[in-house]
Amino acid sequence: MSRRASPKVVVLMGGPSAEREVSLSSGQECAAALRASGYDVVTLEAGADAGPELCARLQDIQPDVVFNALHGRWGEDGCVQGLLEWLRIPYTHSGVLASALTMDKQRTKDVYAAAGLPFCQSVIATSAEVSAAHVLPPPYVVKPFNEGSSVGVYIVREAANGPPQLASDMPDTVMVEAYAPGRELTTAVMGDTALTVTDIIVDGWYDYHAKYEVGGSHHVIPADIPKEIFDACKDYALRAHQALGCRGLSRTDFRWDEARGLDGLVILETNTQPGMTPTSLAPEQAAHCGYDFPTLCRWMVEDASCNR
Repeated sequence: MSRRASPKVVVLMGGPSAEREVSLSSGQECAAALRASGYDVVTLEAGADAGPELCARLQDIQPDVVFNALHGRWGEDGCVQGLLEWLRIPYTHSGVLASALTMDKQRTKDVYAAAGLPFCQSVIATSAEVSAAHVLPPPYVVKPFNEGSSVGVYIVREAANGPPQLASDMPDTVMVEAYAPGRELTTAVMGDTALTVTDIIVDGWYDYHAKYEVGGSHHVIPADIPKEIFDACKDYALRAHQALGCRGLSRTDFRWDEARGLDGLVILETNTQPGMTPTSLAPEQAAHCGYDFPTLCRWMVEDASCNR
């Protein structure tokens, strides 16, 4: 980052994915926090044809850093990271490889397996196959293999009479994953440190509503769970972060079946660009560990780099 009196930060948000609204919320929160910290902040909303237009805008603005507040495909899967690498602009969060890898849920599980981390077994199938017959014995979960924020998730219960009839906007290829019962836990990693563990209390499934609407979920932080499970969550989250090659802030989500003890703890996924909204989990954990929201955003800007 250059040493201007007031470093210029572009907060990049919006984008063409199904998580556009989440990104806009995250971006506005981060922009306000960075302005309060003294940065010269420009918000830049990316659209569906963002590539060439975004490149031109960034060359015109000439920021010191891009704060990447995009979520989902294109903004979180290595595409915009590659553009920023080409422009030689430092940016927050993970680089091209880790971003692309973690957005492919099946390949992420290959990395978990190589690192000796526990995860839910799954298969990749076409939407037509999933709608025609049970691909796995119920209960199981059907979801896009390259989206986040619980977008397009179907839970097929044990008593289901038939396979799910997927919506027409589901991708042609989906992941079918064995259902993991139990409590929803999560751990954020900041740099080389696993922060803490949050127990997410919801009435039903931790879906899009529960994640992003006020009152959608209740967070117990730190989680009131056995020390063995607490420590394992932190250990697994840091190992996942490192094995996947993540940078900056990440968050790894778990399910824990209490009846099975440590054997009941499995990783659901790792998110390289956790939400930065008022109800988001990673900023809440950072605050619990002494980093208020402006401090967290400032740390992320200072941590920004390229060529990774």
